[in-house]
Amino acid sequence: MKIEIDTDKCCGAGHCVLIAPEVFDQRDEDGIVVLLQDAPGPELHDAVREAATVCPASAIWPVEE
Repeated sequence: MKIEIDTDKCCGAGHCVLIAPEVFDQRDEDGIVVLLQDAPGPELHDAVREAATVCPASAIWPVEE
C-alpha cells in the first residue's frame, strides 16, 4: 500500500493522526496533514483505510498495490 495525500484539500481536523499516528502528523502552524510513512507496513493498512474513510476533506487515498 502507498498513501497519497492532498494537502490543499486537508482541513486540519486531525482524525488521521488520532487513528494512525505512526503514519500521519500535522504541521504545527496550521494543522495540515504531514505524511510520516508513504508505504506503511501491512500492520497499519487497516488504520490507514479507516483514516481515509473518516477524513472530512477526503484528502487521503490509500493505493493498494
